[in-house]
Amino acid sequence: MTEGTKKRKRNSAESHNQVVVNRGVIDANWQKFLSANIIMDKKEEKPPQKNHFTGTFRRARKKKPQNQEISSSEYINGDMKSLNLEPQPKGELKKINEPRKQNKITKFLAMDCEMVGIGYNGSDHMLARVSIVNKFGDCIYDKFVKAREEVKDYRTDVSGVRKEDLLNGEEFTVVQKEVSDLLKGKILVGHSLKNDLSVLFLSHPKRNIRDTARYKPFKKITKGSTPSLKRLAKEILGIDIQHGEHSSVEDARAAMQLYCTVGKKWEESLSDKRGHRKISNE
Repeated sequence: MTEGTKKRKRNSAESHNQVVVNRGVIDANWQKFLSANIIMDKKEEKPPQKNHFTGTFRRARKKKPQNQEISSSEYINGDMKSLNLEPQPKGELKKINEPRKQNKITKFLAMDCEMVGIGYNGSDHMLARVSIVNKFGDCIYDKFVKAREEVKDYRTDVSGVRKEDLLNGEEFTVVQKEVSDLLKGKILVGHSLKNDLSVLFLSHPKRNIRDTARYKPFKKITKGSTPSLKRLAKEILGIDIQHGEHSSVEDARAAMQLYCTVGKKWEESLSDKRGHRKISNE
């Protein structure tokens, strides 16, 4: 009985120890396995990278400031109407809102002056305003002139000149120099230009003067007498000018328009007088 019980206790103790060892071995291996997986997981985990993009992406477009030059692709593919542009030849792109070139100085210029009265009874003339237009009627020069003597009569009803205009005007010497430089080498058109040049104290080559008051075909309208600019404008151009106060800009435009209606014949008649007309091949 004693030996049996001892054997049982020994067997039970051995089996118990064996189980404990086996569990310990299993637990140890499991722990190693788990620890190995944890390490692998930690190695595989990568910290997130900021601002990392793959593939292609588009940047935000910046707004273009005004008056910036347009590229050729925008010019061809864009909406030209919305940009207020006109089609241009290749290599000649216009800037946005670029103003057109105006007031070009042409070979033919028309001038007219307004005068005020000076002297004992205001019958003498003094320059008060000068206006010059080009062949297309664009005004390229228009200035009032400061009085150099006491004005007896501003002639406002006719000249349209007032005292404040002369007070705010330009110095006579400046106007004289500027007008002289503009007219140099140009064909001067006007009506009764002798009076305008005299108040400016300027001269101009006779061959370069086209005076509508002295053109013979125009004198036929008044049967040989010197016609007024108002009469010529009415009869030839069909327009009414000089209603009330005169405008030297309007008068200069009328003179230029009168010349343009007969310019070709006028120049041919001058060529005949000078003997420069081309001989025909007949």
